[in-house]
Amino acid sequence: MDTNERYDAVVVGGGAAGLSAALILGRSRRRTLVIDAGEPRNAPAAHMHGFLSRDGMSPADFLEVGRREIAAYGVEWAAGRVTAAAPDDAGGFVVTVDDGRRVEARRLVVTTGLVDELPEIDGVAERWGRDVLHCPYCHGWEVRDRAFGVIAHPVMGAHQALVVAQWSDDVTLFLHTADEPSEEDRARVAAAGIEVVTGEVAGLVVEDDRFTGVRMTDGRVVARDVLFVGPRMTPRDGLLTALGATTRETPLGAFVAVDETGRTSVPGVWAAGNAIGAHEQVVNAASGGYRAGVAINMELITEDLDRKAAAAVSGG
Repeated sequence: MDTNERYDAVVVGGGAAGLSAALILGRSRRRTLVIDAGEPRNAPAAHMHGFLSRDGMSPADFLEVGRREIAAYGVEWAAGRVTAAAPDDAGGFVVTVDDGRRVEARRLVVTTGLVDELPEIDGVAERWGRDVLHCPYCHGWEVRDRAFGVIAHPVMGAHQALVVAQWSDDVTLFLHTADEPSEEDRARVAAAGIEVVTGEVAGLVVEDDRFTGVRMTDGRVVARDVLFVGPRMTPRDGLLTALGATTRETPLGAFVAVDETGRTSVPGVWAAGNAIGAHEQVVNAASGGYRAGVAINMELITEDLDRKAAAAVSGG
């Protein structure tokens, strides 16, 4: 990356959203740079699902294919962590990378994702993405009809247990530190045939590198094959909030607010993927990146034509 060069767009984050935005910008003949810190949220998973034509593909293979595709259109890709982005005097942004490099961009796309903060239960982090899961739409089919355990989410309560019951008739909800389900949810839990276990969870039982049960603090062990947990999802939105982007409150915390194209409240800045929402799966993130790329190209077209028109009038 040359500190004297200026790009039409710099994309911060090289996941599905960032690569999709870069693909559209490259195909629109926009000089584009992707800067990627190499921390995809779905890295622990062996496969991704629910993306038409890419179902079952490994996350690493997906990213590799995406990088090859954007390179075919002249998009540049660089490894690094963006530490700051600030407006410049030309109406764009100066982007600083952790190795001290700086580049300029007319428009900025932030697709930095989020961090899953797992419950502090012994064994959960070690089994994450294997037999400790979060999203049934991502992995439910692969573990269907097995014995499910669900750690009640402190905010969403029994919601996850009610959802995963679509994939198995053998579901146990561990309340752990969550409150008792509401009367309405308790009726639904009963209707779904979900067993409810009170008391705190001490840890997971693992035998021969396989999760086999949940160990309670009172010594009880409840045999299970798969465990679903709801992590606390923290967006990596430091760049956006430092620029002054407006946030919105959701049941799962605050996320940066965007319009239907991914445009934030900061002129010239777009965001997509999990940086703007907890439920942006790979296919949704890719769609959001596409919309952002189209919107940025249109804005640059208008800006360039208006500048030329003003110059023509002034010259006349």
